[in-house]
Amino acid sequence: MSKLHIRKGDEVIILAGKDKGQKGKVLKAFIKEQKVLVEGVNMVSKSTKPSAQHPQGGIIKQEAPIHISNVSLIDPKSGKATRVSIKHEGKNVIRVAKKSGEEIK
Repeated sequence: MSKLHIRKGDEVIILAGKDKGQKGKVLKAFIKEQKVLVEGVNMVSKSTKPSAQHPQGGIIKQEAPIHISNVSLIDPKSGKATRVSIKHEGKNVIRVAKKSGEEIK
């Protein structure tokens, strides 16, 4: 199983699908499924039964996971899509944007 180049909290842009071009923050990364949950992207309607949180029940909108190949990290310097390279400094692993060479925090 491979690691993902995108982590929780990263700012990403959508490359393909109905939400192409939208930007958002990664809420959760599903490593086994190779998917990420992006804030405000890939919204789906879900029917819910009445509960303590939703006493009325009904239809709510929520984010659905999107495949990792359809998102790209945003370069911190230029604000455009970039690929990620990995650098090892001793025991530390640092992610670096390919376009600008800037470190990704």
